[in-house]
Amino acid sequence: MRGTLTTVENPTHSRFMRAALREAAKGCGATSPNPAVGAVLVCHGRILARGWHRRAGLPHAEVEALRSLPDPALARGATLYVTLEPCSTTGRTPPCTDAILRAGIRRVVVGATDPHPAHAGRGLELLRRHGVEVLTGVLEQECAHLNRAFFKWITTRRPWVVAKAALSLDGRLTRPPGEGQWLTGAAALRDAHRLRALSDAVLIGAGTLRADNPSLLIRNVPLPEGKPQPWRVVLTRGGGELPAAAQLFTDAQSSRTLVFASQSLEGVLEELGEKYSVTQLLVEGGGEVLGAFFDGGYVDEVCFYIAPLLCGGPKVGVAGLGVASTAEAPSLTRVEYRRLGRDLRLSGLVLPAVPTGT
Repeated sequence: MRGTLTTVENPTHSRFMRAALREAAKGCGATSPNPAVGAVLVCHGRILARGWHRRAGLPHAEVEALRSLPDPALARGATLYVTLEPCSTTGRTPPCTDAILRAGIRRVVVGATDPHPAHAGRGLELLRRHGVEVLTGVLEQECAHLNRAFFKWITTRRPWVVAKAALSLDGRLTRPPGEGQWLTGAAALRDAHRLRALSDAVLIGAGTLRADNPSLLIRNVPLPEGKPQPWRVVLTRGGGELPAAAQLFTDAQSSRTLVFASQSLEGVLEELGEKYSVTQLLVEGGGEVLGAFFDGGYVDEVCFYIAPLLCGGPKVGVAGLGVASTAEAPSLTRVEYRRLGRDLRLSGLVLPAVPTGT
């Protein structure tokens, strides 16, 4: 008997898929270059088991859920909710579809399908051929959004680029000379370190390295279990010597510092994605670096921390060439505002600019 493949949305499926999404979120920042995936096993309207992918090389969410059952026989005839299509190929771990079929699961409800062109839909079709009912598209946008960095990397081999800056109300990056480098308060600083913890690499320009001598390490928040400190990436275009005594070159993580000299941003992104499997890149550079990324159309997401200060001065948050008209300026969607102490966190996904006349 063949199963069915159906796209469906109803409140019951949405409720259990949200539970699977909560499981998946536990792996955010820890699973790269794999996606963060969650699963719940349901029978008669009750969740029997939960699972999430913890780290690349460890069992996937579906297998974690099955292993957490007190009795494996409980899976027979149950429904599995999973945020991403189960894998059907052997990588670091065996195919999840094999485990699902052995367990005797009757129905699989999927959020998003595998974005890899060579794999998309294969797991679903395999399950269907073996008599499993397959439902797809449940909270698909939410499931895809959770893994937006992985989706881009797996299809383009380039990282998802997040532009981050701490700004005054008038769009400046620093306080007046001699007053320290932090514009925002402790809550915003902790949140920025959480953002680093979600990323595989942090990028700055040579100017920031010389002026601030940053460590670019994750501090004040836990590093996900098994996750190394992010790669520290320095861009230099002027050909000047970089300070050999800088923390990036002398601390215990110096082996995770990369320098790109006089290389195009496109080339940098390609190498980070291909050679270093960077799925999410956090750009923390100064205004010139951020401006170059925006000018090139390389920014996918923005996260700006805005302090209630008016600093003035020449160091603007985003420099570069700018746009010819407001109509051509990139805009944000999925905009979120969050108060962090006295500061404001503004984030959103970048919509590409539409040239005038298009």
